[in-house]
This record gives sequence, C-alpha cells and structure tokens, in this order.
Amino acid sequence: MEDVAKLAGVSISTVSHVVNETRPVAGATRDRVLAAIESTGYTGNAIARSLVTGGTKSIGVAMSLLANPHLAQLIHAIEAEATAAGYTVLLGDTLDTEDGERAAVRKLQARRVDGMLLTPAPGDTSTLEQLARTGVPAVLVDRVSHKIKLDQVGPENIQSTSALVSHLAGAGHRRIAFISGVEWMGASEERTLGYRLGLGRAGLRWDSNLVAGGGATHEDGVLAMRRLLTVPERPTAVITGNGAMTAGAYREARAHGLEIGRDLSIAGHDEVDWAELVTPGITTMAHPVDEIGRTAVRLLLARLADPERAPETVLLAPALTHRGSCGCATQAATQTTPATQATPAADTTD
Repeated sequence: MEDVAKLAGVSISTVSHVVNETRPVAGATRDRVLAAIESTGYTGNAIARSLVTGGTKSIGVAMSLLANPHLAQLIHAIEAEATAAGYTVLLGDTLDTEDGERAAVRKLQARRVDGMLLTPAPGDTSTLEQLARTGVPAVLVDRVSHKIKLDQVGPENIQSTSALVSHLAGAGHRRIAFISGVEWMGASEERTLGYRLGLGRAGLRWDSNLVAGGGATHEDGVLAMRRLLTVPERPTAVITGNGAMTAGAYREARAHGLEIGRDLSIAGHDEVDWAELVTPGITTMAHPVDEIGRTAVRLLLARLADPERAPETVLLAPALTHRGSCGCATQAATQTTPATQATPAADTTD
C-alpha cells in the first residue's frame, strides 16, 4: 500500500479507503489510486483485512458440481450479483452427500466467508440445523425446507406441478403417475401436494400405486419407473420431480421397449441440457435459474445487513417448456410459456 500511495501521490489511508470502500474518494484521486494499483499488481490481503474489518467480503457457495444440472448457470448468476455488490465467491463441492456437505461447509467457514449459499444434500438436516442454531448467515438455494429456519429461495412447486398434471390430463391421460423427491424436503412435499391438486382439478382419482420415488438421483428415477411399470394397470403418463430422475425414468422406459410420447408420456421439473437432444424432446417445467441465483445473493446480503430479521422464503414461478415427450398434438414444436394458469406471481414469500 505504501508503494501504491507513493505512485499515486496520496496517503496510505486514501489507498485504504479506495480498496476497502470505507469512505468516498474524489473521482480523480480514485482514478490515480486505481491506476497505481493496476501498475503495481497490488491485490491486498483479504484475510489480514478481515481481522480488522470483521469480514472478508466473500460468499461461500456449497453445492454439488455433478448433481445440479444447471450449476454453471446458477453460479454465473450468483457471481454476477455478488460481484456487483463487491463480494467474491468461493465454491465448495458437496458431492450431494451428507459427509461431503459437512466437509464443504467446514472448509468455507475456515476461509472466513461472510455468509453461505447452500443447496442441501438429500437426507441431511444436521448441517442445516447447525447453521440455523449457530446463527451463520446462510441461504438455502433451489432445494428449500420449511422445517429449517433459514432464508431460502427456490421454484414454486405446488401450482407448477398441478399445471403439469392439467397439461397431461388435457391430452387425454387418466393414469398419470408421479415420481417424487426426497421426503423431508419442502419441494418434494409441495410437488406431491401439487400433483394431488392437479388430479382433483382434472377430476382424476388419487391412486397411491401411481406414486413412487423418495430420492433425487438418476438411479432413483430408474427404480421408480421400474416399479411403476409393474402396476397392473400401468400409467400412460409420468411426471418426475427433477432432471436427474427424468433421465433415469426415460432410460428405464426405453429399456422396456416403450416409445416415449406414444406408449408413455413423460414430463418433469428442471430444464436439462439434453432435453432437446433426444427424440422426442422432453417437456419440462423450467425453473428460473438466473433469478434464483440472484435472489439468493440478495437474501444473504439482507441477512448480513440485518442479522435479526425474520427468515424469508422466496418462491419463483417456473415456465412450461412444451416438447414431444408428453405426446400432445403439437409435439413437433417447442413452446415455452409461463405456467400462468396455475402459478401465482413470480415473487411470493411465506
């Protein structure tokens, strides 16, 4: 900082104010300091600065690099929003397992991150409960759980799942099955509720034999579809709870010699990269990934500014992306429309 100050012709304290944004600095002076920083390659010491300021201006992100089909898009949105607020992002891979999640959270905390964004691993509540109990600023992203008192943001699930049922019922299906997600997660419970709501709206009867799942992986989708195909009066359409299980269900149906869109219709939550690469393409309820990422950062910054504020849950409306896997008459075209017929406003809280 001494070198930068000498080069710019200012005091060390002025360099500090520019670097740490602790006090307004005149534009011309600020430009000289930034030019000096550029020429010297000065980066500062974030950890040392944190000992003085009490923060590192960094956000930890704990997610699975493999299990999240839209991770790159989500991270891009998170980093863009964080950078605009003057924060850097550190990423920890949870491997989508309980042990991996605990390890990732510990590593990020050891880096003295100011707060954390976390996509919970299936089956793990202990890490979330510990974060809530110890007051660590944290936001759950994509997978929400209303049993945990933390800020969280994810897709709206009840009305959007009901809309998928209505879409399939409108195509003439009367045996519509559902592959659910991890039982303890709020999203899974909401989608199951939305499935039942959609059946009621379509005048269809609930049949427990047409519900399978309890997981989140490709293999869970395989096993769930395998069981559904053994039902005496098998379903003519299946709704899946996430992209990984859609892939598993699709694979298993094809392994049984079924033609998707004709012998069996499939529609699922999550827009996946391969949805348009298979024939027919997969009808999905596409989640607003960019807005989920940006909203997660905003919630975390609000928590850092006011640690005592009540936990907030934000649910954002997905949009139906219509392709051929649902077997509708317009299956040749790809149509993306908001699920407005059954979905509330895009920004809702509870």
